[in-house]
Amino acid sequence: MSEPLTIRYFAWLRERTGSAQEELALPEGVETVDAVMAYLSTRDPAHAMAFQNRKTIRCAVNQEFADPSSAVRPGDEIAFFPPVTGG
Repeated sequence: MSEPLTIRYFAWLRERTGSAQEELALPEGVETVDAVMAYLSTRDPAHAMAFQNRKTIRCAVNQEFADPSSAVRPGDEIAFFPPVTGG
């Protein structure tokens, strides 16, 4: 991917990664949300801890809810956040 993605982290994901936002150019072959999460989990121990249970993490691509199989493209904004509960 030539143009970097904007990755945004919310709630405990922001706390665990130590960042609210970052710009990343992903390696070849990283083309889905799930592949992005897998790649991020290899970056360092903080990201590994944040993404250790990827099934509990929700995602949006360009401010639209997305599932793990959703495609990502250069320049996209990807937001990761925990499940939302309310009452």
